[in-house]
Amino acid sequence: MSDVLPGGVSTGAARPVGDGLAAARAWVGPRGRELIAMGGRATVVAMAVAVITAAAHPVGAGGLPALALVTVIWLVCLRAAAADAPVALGARVPAGVGTLTGLVCVMAVNPWVGALQLPLSTLIAMALGVFLSAATWDTVLERVTRRRVLVIGDSAVEEIVTAASRDPRGCFEVVAAAACEAGGPAPSDAALSGLAAVVEAQHPDYIVLADEQSCSAAVERLLDMTDRRFRVAGLTSFFEHVFGCVPILHMTPMWFLSLLHVRQRMRCRPVKRLLDVVVAAVGLICAAPIVLVLALFIKRTPGPVLYHQTRLGEAGRRFTIHKLRSMGITAERPGVAVYAQQDDPRVTGVGRFMRRTHLDELPQLWNVLRGDMSLVGPRPERPEFVAMLEAEVPYWSRRLLVRPGMTGWAQVRCGYATDCASSAEKLSYDFWYMRHSNLAVDLAVCVRTLMLMVEILDPRARRRRRAPTGDAAR
Repeated sequence: MSDVLPGGVSTGAARPVGDGLAAARAWVGPRGRELIAMGGRATVVAMAVAVITAAAHPVGAGGLPALALVTVIWLVCLRAAAADAPVALGARVPAGVGTLTGLVCVMAVNPWVGALQLPLSTLIAMALGVFLSAATWDTVLERVTRRRVLVIGDSAVEEIVTAASRDPRGCFEVVAAAACEAGGPAPSDAALSGLAAVVEAQHPDYIVLADEQSCSAAVERLLDMTDRRFRVAGLTSFFEHVFGCVPILHMTPMWFLSLLHVRQRMRCRPVKRLLDVVVAAVGLICAAPIVLVLALFIKRTPGPVLYHQTRLGEAGRRFTIHKLRSMGITAERPGVAVYAQQDDPRVTGVGRFMRRTHLDELPQLWNVLRGDMSLVGPRPERPEFVAMLEAEVPYWSRRLLVRPGMTGWAQVRCGYATDCASSAEKLSYDFWYMRHSNLAVDLAVCVRTLMLMVEILDPRARRRRRAPTGDAAR
């Protein structure tokens, strides 16, 4: 970084700070920006509640305190949902969780508020208005403001800058880096003497300890600062919170302790399984006509309609996955597994359409119903590739700790894998899901999957998206 300060602290922007908006944002400070965000959310939510109530179920002046109570309930629920939500989830997921929680609370108090007593249709319309207004406000605020990052430890500056540049939201920038040799001894007092000045000048939202062991001395200096308007995180935690992935090369075996931690919520597993069974059963019924139509087209090419393949499931158990056949019967030689490629010549005409829209995956609803798979989880891999992946990708076999899924966080973030490099990238997102999975994340993944299926039918949307990497040959 540029502009070396006394004591070995360097400062400079990995990307330009920007125009007057960035300068004004730094002047306001993180707490001021938080107040602006909360004030704006309160305004748009109150307007949504008032407008929808006035249009659907007008109330007199006596009902205004009740409307204020309803607005406060929704604002509290929205705030609670956003407080602990990772930035990687975006604005819509916390807004959806907060809106649904608020709807339940409002429905509970509605019969007891004599001046209100809104009908169910009005409450649902109100919830929709609250979600749209809150999600829109938070999304716009996220896009027009950048969160500033100060990195302590030069070793990870470029890695963070690269990840921030690839983030489609563009809402993060590295504004300074404090030198600290990775793996070396803790920095001296002289090396940290300029840290307070950098923090005061740059007003960071996040301070990242790129190497937690060697930079731990910086924590003492940060704790001594009286105006702590920043949040501190290790490199792995920062990537999880902001980018929704785990940097594989910086992981240690201790990271997996989080999967066994006493705070890890185990109660979601029965609920997740119940949801899998219900959705798979309903999905099989609804998908039957689509499968029959696709089967008629598949039968026009030599070979069976269904394709069966062995995959690895939870704890390494093997199971047979079912798909609609999208390739010719000579796609692979017996015993030789081959990764699929973009525009694979082995794909049939109807297979190309099915693979783009993922309709060839519909028979896997039977695997979900049987318990081999879940709706959301890491994609199951072929046993033929396991030895290669375990040798080339650190901790790859740990993804077998959870049940595989039809879709997953990795699929909606980076697509399928075609080699060890893309498998490592995909694994970084799978690990994030293993640690942060809950019903809200599962629902967000399912909604995003449906959106991608619709978008991919639009040629313009396909050109905007990164070229798909494909899955292993079916």
